[in-house]
Amino acid sequence: MNYDVIVLGSGPGGYVTAIRASQLGLKTAVVEKESLGGVCLNWGCIPTKALLKSAQVFEYINHAEDYGITVKDANADFTNIIKRSRDVADGMSKGIDYLLKKNKVDVINGYGKVKKGNKVSVTADGTSTDYSAKHIIIATGARSRELPNLQQDGKKVIGYREALILPTAPKKMVIVGSGAIGVEFAYFYNSMGTDVTIVEFMPNILPVEDIDISKQLQRSFKKSGVKVMTNSSVEKVDTDGTGCKVLIKTKKGEETIECDIVLSAVGIAANIENIGLKEVGIKTEKGKIIVDGYYNTNISGYYAIGDVLPTQALAHVASAEGITCIEKIAGQSPEPIDYGNIPGCTYCSPEIASVGLTEDAAKEAGHEIKVGKFPFTASGKASAAGHKDGFVKVIFDAKYGEWLGCHMIGYNVTEMIAEAVVARKLETTGHEVLKAIHPHPTMSEAVMEAVADAYDEVIHM
Repeated sequence: MNYDVIVLGSGPGGYVTAIRASQLGLKTAVVEKESLGGVCLNWGCIPTKALLKSAQVFEYINHAEDYGITVKDANADFTNIIKRSRDVADGMSKGIDYLLKKNKVDVINGYGKVKKGNKVSVTADGTSTDYSAKHIIIATGARSRELPNLQQDGKKVIGYREALILPTAPKKMVIVGSGAIGVEFAYFYNSMGTDVTIVEFMPNILPVEDIDISKQLQRSFKKSGVKVMTNSSVEKVDTDGTGCKVLIKTKKGEETIECDIVLSAVGIAANIENIGLKEVGIKTEKGKIIVDGYYNTNISGYYAIGDVLPTQALAHVASAEGITCIEKIAGQSPEPIDYGNIPGCTYCSPEIASVGLTEDAAKEAGHEIKVGKFPFTASGKASAAGHKDGFVKVIFDAKYGEWLGCHMIGYNVTEMIAEAVVARKLETTGHEVLKAIHPHPTMSEAVMEAVADAYDEVIHM
């Protein structure tokens, strides 16, 4: 069959691109080898948030007396918690199926490979069929990255997929890597009663975040019983016997930790192998596809978006890239994405959200800066909610008032970061944020208070 657009992959980059293409009047198909929605909906963003919500509810119950409520004999039914997570993911995948049908996007099930001459070969049940399209968009996403000395066997050394469907909560777990995946699973399994140790090669956990955020999360984790080992590396995992013996190299020497499960959370690798890139001649570099500002590869008619690119590997980035790509193809004039204004969110407890430059990055860029912080210990809403851990930190250019960065750690802050993203998009200054009246009592007024601190006008601290 001939199409205007074929999208390879139905994750948050692929399905969004396909729907937008159809809205713009283009005959569109999406190719998917597994479940609609890709990793995000089925094995990433959505099912992990369902697990984390169960952990949060269980934590509330265990601390019910703090709110004047007595609850007896509460137990976490791990099997049903996992089942709920899978049910949520399945429901979302069915929702994507509905959206694609509603928007008249054809779904081609099978393993897709790009071919020369603007064609895609799809293999299903041993049979291959060729489809042609004027525009082919590669959105094949990524998978858990494996280190040479940390090969995953799916049983004792696992990745995020297996971590989502373990039959029982392990007694002891070592998590290698403290990015978003690592710390989210650390919070979940710790809440389920697992003895969790995080091993991080860098000096701080969540190393991409502002240093103050990293330090606060480490304090919060320590308080909840998660052991954190920074400046450390896993040298070897011995899986002989019933459990694992993890050899860890630290600044003080070597240490061996015994556990039931090792979770490898050392990042992701793009799915660019065996999809026809070499045959077509599409350029890659360091395991990523090279594109221009509108996601054209070096071969006309072939494009790439999402985790296969060297941009931020985030669902909302993939969606935005897909929309920008297809609108350009359709003859519109979309604004190129500003990769300096992409929000990042981590859903452990306390949550973390950030956008823009860290304090160190702002200084390194040569800015003279104003920095403000407002702790949730000084927030009436946070005290009433029983969530006083964390703070909001803002960074402004001292000369022009430009909002350079915003970093939050605390309860529900992933719902608050959008204010900073929109304000930065609109080139709002610190004084404009300060004079925009925020509702009281809310967690979000901490943003205004942090700005007030930066400009020496803070009252509630």
